[in-house]
Amino acid sequence: MWVVIGLVVLSIGGSLFSFFHYQPYRNSYFSFELFYTLLFVYISVMLGFASIYFILSFNGIILIEGNAFKSVNVLESLAHSLYFSGVTLLTVGYGDITPIGIGRLLALIEALIGYILPAAFFLKLWQSSIPHQSPENEQEKFNHL
Repeated sequence: MWVVIGLVVLSIGGSLFSFFHYQPYRNSYFSFELFYTLLFVYISVMLGFASIYFILSFNGIILIEGNAFKSVNVLESLAHSLYFSGVTLLTVGYGDITPIGIGRLLALIEALIGYILPAAFFLKLWQSSIPHQSPENEQEKFNHL
């Protein structure tokens, strides 16, 4: 179980790393590559956290629905995990499913990632729109004076 969780965390980290370091979108204001990368990162983070919630649900109840502890089957647990992960990543949450125990910390981390990604997307887009000057071009400006 911990190996799978470790692989999921590694996958999420790899997705975030590739978003911040892969730069094929230079010199444009909008890049489909950047957009698809961001979409891939969102989906992989959502599926990664859903997998963690789902795996941890086998050790006990980690997500409760309607403030009531109840046992659900495997398919319902998977559906709750995917739904909760998507809602936590993309919104502030609805409150219909509540994490307990370690799930609260995981939800906090996932929400933080969900809040930071749009800002990172904007900064990458802004950074790619700034013309980059080589040191030789800077020296030529001074030679003309």
